[in-house]
Amino acid sequence: MTVTERKERQRAEREQLFLDKAAELIATDGILQLQMAPLAKACDYATGTLYQHFSSKEDLLVALVGRNSCHQLRFFQGISALPISSREKMLAICVAENINQQHNPSHAGLEQYVFTEVVWQNASAARRQTILANSKPLADLVSGIVQQAIDNKELPAHNCDAFALSVAPWALCVGSNTLEQTEGLLEAFGGNKDPLQRYRHLHMLLNGMQWQPLIDLNDRALLAEQIQRLETLLKPWFSSCNAD
Repeated sequence: MTVTERKERQRAEREQLFLDKAAELIATDGILQLQMAPLAKACDYATGTLYQHFSSKEDLLVALVGRNSCHQLRFFQGISALPISSREKMLAICVAENINQQHNPSHAGLEQYVFTEVVWQNASAARRQTILANSKPLADLVSGIVQQAIDNKELPAHNCDAFALSVAPWALCVGSNTLEQTEGLLEAFGGNKDPLQRYRHLHMLLNGMQWQPLIDLNDRALLAEQIQRLETLLKPWFSSCNAD
């Protein structure tokens, strides 16, 4: 190994240490409590060394979300390969997002925080580009599921390409996450945290898109069985992906 290669490996290992410790501190103390100087001290490095890796706290947070998206890609690849209908694959992605929230609530909150304008715009262009590059395969997988539905005559194209049609389910899942994670918001307007609510809304949307097979929205028992079956299938995969 050359001197340059050794230095690059040491730099990569140091960066992973910073990210690991940042994730640990966020899980225990929250996102807003994370500060660069205490983080560097917790890793036994000078604050200046930390800033050699990340130009700002926002830069570090974007890097942390980008790293986690690599784990999500493996998980979504498994969903895409399942021998189930394209519509059920789309539902499985929504179920996967919910499992992710339950297992990694701090990361779910971090994703919401990072994509706000105040954080995103204060991260370096290089970090933003990295997270976009890491996220593109995820978007391509979801678009592939939509394209499969179109090709199989399960979904009309509605004069849209596959990505455009994938935006509505994506927005619904993200919006549901935001509403459900904001404590007291749904309850303040007379709502409740029905565990089937987001899935029922997704089926409403997919029915409206004429995505076959159409689902009886009043059959809660059938919906509950469908979700339970997918959760039983996906939870072991999730644990395995996060253990690596």
